[in-house]
Amino acid sequence: MADLKDSTRVTWPVRAVVTAGMPYGNKPLHFGHIGGVFVPADAFARFLRDRIGAENVRFVSGTDCFGSPINEGYRKLVEAGEFSGTIADYVLANHERQAATLEAFQVSLDIYDGSGIGHAGDVHQMVTDQFISRLHEQGHLRLDSTLQFYDAEAGTFLNGRQVQGRCPVQGCKSEHGYADECDLGHQYAPVDLIAPVSTLTGTTPEMRPVENWYFDLPDFEAFLKGRVDDLRADDEVRPVVPQTIAEFLVPPVVFVKNEHLDDYRALADQLPPHSFREAEGNKSSFEIEFADIEARDAARTVLAGAGIRFRTSKTLVPFRITGNIEWGVAAPVIDGVEGLTVWCWPESLWAPISFTIAANDERGLPRGSWRDFWCSDDARVYQFIGQDNLYFYGVAQPALWEALGEGGLFDDGEDSRLRQTTLVANHHMLFGKKKASSSGAVKPPTGEQLLEHYTPEQLRAHFLALGLDQKSVGFSPKPFDPDLAKRDDPRVADPALKEGALLTNVFNRLARSCFYEAQKNFDGCMPLGRVSDEVRRRAFQAMLDYEERMHRVQLHAVMTVSDEFIRWSNKYWADHIKAAEESGDEDARRQVLLDSFYLLRVACLLMHPIVPVGCEKICDYLSFGFDELFSWNYDFDSNEELCPAMEIDAGAHRIHELPPRFDFFRKHESQYK
Repeated sequence: MADLKDSTRVTWPVRAVVTAGMPYGNKPLHFGHIGGVFVPADAFARFLRDRIGAENVRFVSGTDCFGSPINEGYRKLVEAGEFSGTIADYVLANHERQAATLEAFQVSLDIYDGSGIGHAGDVHQMVTDQFISRLHEQGHLRLDSTLQFYDAEAGTFLNGRQVQGRCPVQGCKSEHGYADECDLGHQYAPVDLIAPVSTLTGTTPEMRPVENWYFDLPDFEAFLKGRVDDLRADDEVRPVVPQTIAEFLVPPVVFVKNEHLDDYRALADQLPPHSFREAEGNKSSFEIEFADIEARDAARTVLAGAGIRFRTSKTLVPFRITGNIEWGVAAPVIDGVEGLTVWCWPESLWAPISFTIAANDERGLPRGSWRDFWCSDDARVYQFIGQDNLYFYGVAQPALWEALGEGGLFDDGEDSRLRQTTLVANHHMLFGKKKASSSGAVKPPTGEQLLEHYTPEQLRAHFLALGLDQKSVGFSPKPFDPDLAKRDDPRVADPALKEGALLTNVFNRLARSCFYEAQKNFDGCMPLGRVSDEVRRRAFQAMLDYEERMHRVQLHAVMTVSDEFIRWSNKYWADHIKAAEESGDEDARRQVLLDSFYLLRVACLLMHPIVPVGCEKICDYLSFGFDELFSWNYDFDSNEELCPAMEIDAGAHRIHELPPRFDFFRKHESQYK
């Protein structure tokens, strides 16, 4: 056993923050929110609590209360006569529905408030004021006048979602381009949006100048390139993270259709210095590369004036901090500029800091205790996000953190430099074979709808087994299959129940077998003593494999390790109890039960982050405390370390009586029909 027990173990931070993005406050949570982000983050946060102590973990999130999608959703409902309250009422109603869904899916957030709700909202306003003021003090903000969309017929500037067109970024196929970003996360200047239309009047909007604060993101190109190199060298970082960041760290390029080649040549001398590259192979566009974003923008004006249509490449552009919609976090007054609100994306990046402060406030901790989680060398922040948001979390956020400098957020003499975060970027969870979106043509089922057909634990196990860290994967729940014939055909298996069978069949069987055997032949007690070497060796290997995969946040592999261990444990029980019964050896029978209770304990430890409620039921019937059974800080030589001395001397631990035909993991009621 010593070779496994004393093996080199992965190291964990002393404290950790886990975040799970922020759902917009204009809609309920659909399966992508829950299965692609919240359940994986919850499983990881639960594991960390078991591994480093619950007091050292903050699992934070909240409703994104502001921004143009919320403004637009509220406007449409009011105009349709479907909502009569204020926009704050609208957001609060959606927030409460989201919170209820997360609770139903057993998501154990330390705080789920909102960027504009209650105490957390007050803290977030304070943090926002401080963050933007510090960026300005450090010389990284500039006031710039840019052209924004204006609907002359409606007599108003348009917020981001009140304009729709086609994304102008080369290679992007999105038909959902908004004012300055598309639904795939590409950033661009509003004037570059192709075929813009106002959603208010259906007219083509005008472009009028508006002043806003911008963060000098291009100044951090060298820093970001160094960060990409570090991320590439870390074999625990998912390749999509440095790969996506690197796509923005290239010189700005303009792509022009080959049909405009002669027009380009006629005015090439009017453009800033640039490099020309002919179209290669079957490409339909040639390229013009510039030294910096200012030169590209000057060239864009010349090209547009000549009627030459073009697309732009991904590159670093100034990152907008403020906006002009009324419904937003108030921006601080700087250099006499007032009346601005903060664009929802930058403030959502530092919102987890606000939520951490608010969560610590609720615990009665000192206000500065947030630094122990965000600034300390022995702490780590894990951010679970969808890969579409890597521009914001992987490009903009690291530069913003770096821009604050050594003084960090408050510059008050304390160690406040923000540590860079660990990005856990998942691929898309498809609905069947298509990408689903609540704003698109393929409408995904909500969390509430899924729970009409499955238990939370069946879905949690399935979501974690999908392998979203590796590729986009389809979620195909049978009750929502568009083919009605398949829904009604009992011969067609439900893909969403594959992992649920491990719970309702195998794991249940292992637990019940142990309890019923103890009640029938051992006076309702768990035998104590030395665990068989084979069992201890198998358990230690499973725990080492599990911990290593959890360290890489490879949750599908965590599921595989747990699945294989539970099946092996169940088979061990079945094979050895049969042999003991056939031989009539009571000592062998006692050893089998002792070993199997030990295997059950380890199985509960492994599965606790995945299916917590059922594992905690087992813990209750075992008559152990949660803090003991679900802690990784034991030797795991036997179950005796969980028992008081008097029980160890007696060689048995009293357990609770299990009722007949009891299920620790039940199927959904609809599945019994």
